[in-house]
Amino acid sequence: MDVADWLRKLGLGRYEATFRDNDIDWQALPKLTPEDLKDLGVVLGSHRRKLLGAIAALPGKADAAAEQASAVPTAAELRQLTVMFCDLIGSTSLSARLDPEDLREVIAAYHHAVADVVRSFDGFVAKYMGDGVLVYFGYPRAHEDDAERAVHAGLGVIDTVGRLEVGSLTLQARVGIATGLVVVGDLIGEGSAQEQSVVGETPNLAARLQALAEPSAVVIAASTHRLVGEFFEYRDLGAVQVKGIAGPVPAWQVLQLSAVANRFEALRGSALSPLIGRDEEIDLQLRRWARAKAGEGQVVLISGEPGIGKSRLTAELEERLQGEPHFRLRYSCSPYHQDSALYPFTDQLGRAAGSRATTCPRRGWKSSRPCWPGPRRRRKTWRCLPT
Repeated sequence: MDVADWLRKLGLGRYEATFRDNDIDWQALPKLTPEDLKDLGVVLGSHRRKLLGAIAALPGKADAAAEQASAVPTAAELRQLTVMFCDLIGSTSLSARLDPEDLREVIAAYHHAVADVVRSFDGFVAKYMGDGVLVYFGYPRAHEDDAERAVHAGLGVIDTVGRLEVGSLTLQARVGIATGLVVVGDLIGEGSAQEQSVVGETPNLAARLQALAEPSAVVIAASTHRLVGEFFEYRDLGAVQVKGIAGPVPAWQVLQLSAVANRFEALRGSALSPLIGRDEEIDLQLRRWARAKAGEGQVVLISGEPGIGKSRLTAELEERLQGEPHFRLRYSCSPYHQDSALYPFTDQLGRAAGSRATTCPRRGWKSSRPCWPGPRRRRKTWRCLPT
């Protein structure tokens, strides 16, 4: 039985052409979310609910969940973790206004929206708690930029949730983020209550900061702020008093991405310490520069593992050439734009023109908000980070 037969069996054959035109096959079908069905034009109400129920019953849905569970280690271990706690604003008033079925659809759309953004930054949804979502960055897979990924995801969550269309409702979320050492990995609970337990102050701090955040705001702790540097623009909230933690806690509200061109500048700033023990590498660059000035085309490749000082070497060369006429072009790649064709070049052209505005493929108008592509199975779907 193909997807068309499956739709006809559900009495929803009217959507055959839509699913076919968008290449929805058996592999993509279990991954469809309420937002996907809305984009496909599935009518809100019995049609969408019937499809969501049938999708949830597909074997691939259970297999995917089992595969994710098996990939997560259960042995407890000490790790540095960035924890994000996301909350849906006004859920109590919604429960008083909506009947349980409609409220379930709202919460499900919210959960799917958060999970979609978190997955795009390789985060791990640890637990759904009604209108709250607990997310880990750095577990089970660790990255050198987990704190940065968490903040990107937080901004993406508040923007995506704010654009959800669930009936006539306007939804808002708020996010708290903190980083620190925790013990993580003991599997507790069963079924939907199952989660990887985390022992430490970090999850509590993230939850408390979320409670302090204004609607559609991301608030981060000092530990996260130190790791993300000048990647973002902030509003200093000063030292705030949070329940359960002794003494005031410094906090910042993340406003938007900054205009810093690359990771090295964002984390190191303009004040650099003296470079020691790299005279040979610097001399090689200067000799190649002398040949280039003489009309001999030169290329220097600096390759190595992260953190050994590649960017620092280029910064040193730039500093030594300040008194000589030259024109510098800098292109920086980003894991968040790996599906954006020629992104380093389009970004550099925007900076050179004095404007970072880009055309948002989802909305079709100019925006200073950087966009990242949605899942590979939905090439036409884009997410937009908020300003």
